[in-house]
Amino acid sequence: MRAPVPVILNRSSGSPEDRDASDRVREAFRSAGMEADIQLAASGEEVVALARRAASGGSEVIVAGGGDGTVSSVASVLSGGEKALGVLPLGTFNHFAKDLKIPSETEKAASTIVEGRTVRVDVGEVNGKVFVNNSSLGLYPRIVKHRDEQQVRLGRGKWPAFAWATLHALHRHAPLDLVLSIDGHEIRRRTPFVFIGNNAYEMEGFNIGSRDRLDRGELSLYLAPGARPLDLVVLAIRAFFGRLRAAADFEALRTTELRIETRGGRARVAIDGEISILETPLRYRVRPQALRVVVPQ
Repeated sequence: MRAPVPVILNRSSGSPEDRDASDRVREAFRSAGMEADIQLAASGEEVVALARRAASGGSEVIVAGGGDGTVSSVASVLSGGEKALGVLPLGTFNHFAKDLKIPSETEKAASTIVEGRTVRVDVGEVNGKVFVNNSSLGLYPRIVKHRDEQQVRLGRGKWPAFAWATLHALHRHAPLDLVLSIDGHEIRRRTPFVFIGNNAYEMEGFNIGSRDRLDRGELSLYLAPGARPLDLVVLAIRAFFGRLRAAADFEALRTTELRIETRGGRARVAIDGEISILETPLRYRVRPQALRVVVPQ
């Protein structure tokens, strides 16, 4: 049996659920022929600290067990190095794992980490912060902020809080006035949101929100110039029926670098689902093939 692989789980250490998850993960790796060194983190900061410690050790693979936020935190440490990222998809959506065809079942994901092959994928970066999926301004960060406030103040569950937060954000429509510098050109836009993806996203049909490649060395940029709340609902319907790109109030671009200037000196930015307050202008870039990831054979 090989040396134990570091497995970082983003959970509140000490609860019965944590012990159950740890035992399940440990048994999954043992069945695949490898011992797991389970390390529990109670916050994103602890995930990063544990990943840094693990990266300084002898293991060639560092495993992130959790959702996309946990994967992104570990990836931020491993990007640019030779240590490979292993992914245990234990979150709600697991977009990064799905796009790389990593199994959602813990046992199969553990087998992939033990027996899989290593590929290189791109990561995005904004003002030095790494993202593996996407970053956004405007509507989504406002929704997340209001959702979190409701969960804390009113004790609402995640999904009811998200639904109310979405209605609140649409009701209090506050478009962004932006200056974007792309490929040497400067454009001005008034839009309710800006979505920046690590590589191109499928924006229409049943596979909306997925990516077929993570190694094209590009960022995708999506805006809705001039759109108001009702327009956004119409855009969502058009996307479902595969007619989004024909909409006059939808814009899609691709680039390798992007600069965004906003009013004021700071902006609320979502980075792989986590909210940060960043100094402006925002400087986005793609880092081609910066991250090694273990994927199925």
